[in-house]
Amino acid sequence: MRDVLEELHRRWSAGETVGLGTVVATFSSAPRAPGAAMLVAPDGTVTGSVSGGCVEGAVYELAQQVVEDRTPVLQRYGVSDDDAFSVGLTCGGIIDIYVEPVDRESMPELAELAESVHKGQPVAVATIVEHPDPERLGRRVVVWPQRTAGTLGSSRMDDAVADDARGMLATGRTGMLHYGPDGQRRGEGASVFVNSFEPPPRLLVFGAIDFAAAMARLGAYLGYQVTVCDARPVFATKSRFPDAHEVVVDWPHRYLRAEADAGRIDRRTVVTVLTHDPKFDVPLLEVALRLDVGYVGAMGSRRTHDDRIARLREAGIADEEIARLSSPIGLDLGARTPEETAVSIAAEIIALRWGGKGQRLAELDGRIHG
Repeated sequence: MRDVLEELHRRWSAGETVGLGTVVATFSSAPRAPGAAMLVAPDGTVTGSVSGGCVEGAVYELAQQVVEDRTPVLQRYGVSDDDAFSVGLTCGGIIDIYVEPVDRESMPELAELAESVHKGQPVAVATIVEHPDPERLGRRVVVWPQRTAGTLGSSRMDDAVADDARGMLATGRTGMLHYGPDGQRRGEGASVFVNSFEPPPRLLVFGAIDFAAAMARLGAYLGYQVTVCDARPVFATKSRFPDAHEVVVDWPHRYLRAEADAGRIDRRTVVTVLTHDPKFDVPLLEVALRLDVGYVGAMGSRRTHDDRIARLREAGIADEEIARLSSPIGLDLGARTPEETAVSIAAEIIALRWGGKGQRLAELDGRIHG
């Protein structure tokens, strides 16, 4: 829902009722992940996408129908036997899309939800998308780390779902949960979709060089909250890094340590070390390699890498900690320019995050999407 939330809130604020289709489950090679959404406004305009074009026409018609009927629908789409291009997925995948009417009556918590997302505060929305009692279908609870708003119909289900949703929110996961009709954890019959709106992951770029500018630009494009940090004020300026959300003048290791101590570093955080200078990168890597972050990479030649490893060992960094370091940084794409190098770094980050191998898809068999 994040990709349509601004337009959804605008329509909601104007008192309009819109049809909202959300991907709640995927199977095989589905093109969009759970949480992808498509909004159909009363004037017929469309915002967002649920399948990259495969089933948008069918969802468009269904969204108009649920607005008219005021009845949510959970619809499964797969490959059509007669014509895969009509209402099916040409990629061979299967997706479940929950389509519902949204307005001030059906979702009174939307304004508070939108405010939390805008401020970067973690929040999740849990919605009943399947239930033996039709009256419970579409009920939702909004879950923050310390409180909730709304109800799923019973305190037992509210408590069970809130606990599970907070666990998913802590790890940034969006997906389906299954319960008994009243929230029994070992039961079946009720399906609850949890849409997590965790703050965007952080990309920390250390070293105010031309490669850092390209990395900041690509990181922002990929949805990261980008910080560029360098101890040299003449180089670390906002004008040189307009795509970064934040430019910090500080010693890299001191800044990273302070951010970790303040609780602003998590396992999704990406650390890229582009400094090329042992007095900056060795103390920085001493801190980074001991943090629970998603990625630590350092730029440099083979000779620089060997010297860096020796210095880290002298500083007491264990081999298992050094093994977490991606150095030389990036995938072998034959990159030459700063922009191409940034693509190679981003490709490695994506591959490690999702378990990809960095090989050409044309040379592989099997599923494309995880």
